[in-house]
Amino acid sequence: MKFVVCKDYDEMSQWAAEVVRKIVNEKPNAVLGLATGSTPVGMYHRLAELCKAGEIDFSEVKTFNLDEYYPIDPSNDQSYRYFMNQNLHNHINIKPENAHVPNGSAEDANAEGKRYDKMIEEAGGLDFQFLGSGVNGHIGFNEPDDALVAGTHLTALTENTIEVNSRFFEKKEDVPRHAITMGMAPILKARKILIMISGVNKVPILNALASGKITTQIPATMLQMHNDVTVVTDEATAALMTESF
Repeated sequence: MKFVVCKDYDEMSQWAAEVVRKIVNEKPNAVLGLATGSTPVGMYHRLAELCKAGEIDFSEVKTFNLDEYYPIDPSNDQSYRYFMNQNLHNHINIKPENAHVPNGSAEDANAEGKRYDKMIEEAGGLDFQFLGSGVNGHIGFNEPDDALVAGTHLTALTENTIEVNSRFFEKKEDVPRHAITMGMAPILKARKILIMISGVNKVPILNALASGKITTQIPATMLQMHNDVTVVTDEATAALMTESF
């Protein structure tokens, strides 16, 4: 596991976008795993700029998002499909049929999970997976638990996650209580993983990643089993760590 410390969030975002640019330029039909939330927004905006400047071409790229609320209509402005369209897809030259997000309005969520995993496998697996981390250490919506699920599946969100995500909704009661999330298997099968973590409330997760210990109660620590993971943080956050890397 490699740790990279950038000056601030803007530099983190530019650094991450450059990683994606190199991957796509080396493999024009790369398969990218993407995330939602506030963490990747800066990277997405930078990728849109690079695409507009002709420095990256998404025309043959396929993307698979980690998760989606359930149930939710893709047109809902709180859906992750809507988020991705607004922050990335509508600003790059990706083919709509190549930009995948779990179907939050599927009649059978478990069947949707199996369909999603099959699509990832048929695409050749993920060349790259971008991750953020929840304050409780979740990746995707793989929440802390005694056991984690391998495949894409329907999961209940913890009260912690609901509370944190309520800032995006009019009121806490509007936050969906479930989501369809990519499981640990497709994430850990990605050939390269980059996780961005910043902010005082994420310091415990950084410490856990640097500790060398693995626990399902902090799902992000499972990344330590992968042979190509880069953790990107900023100077202010790194300065608060008690573990060294």
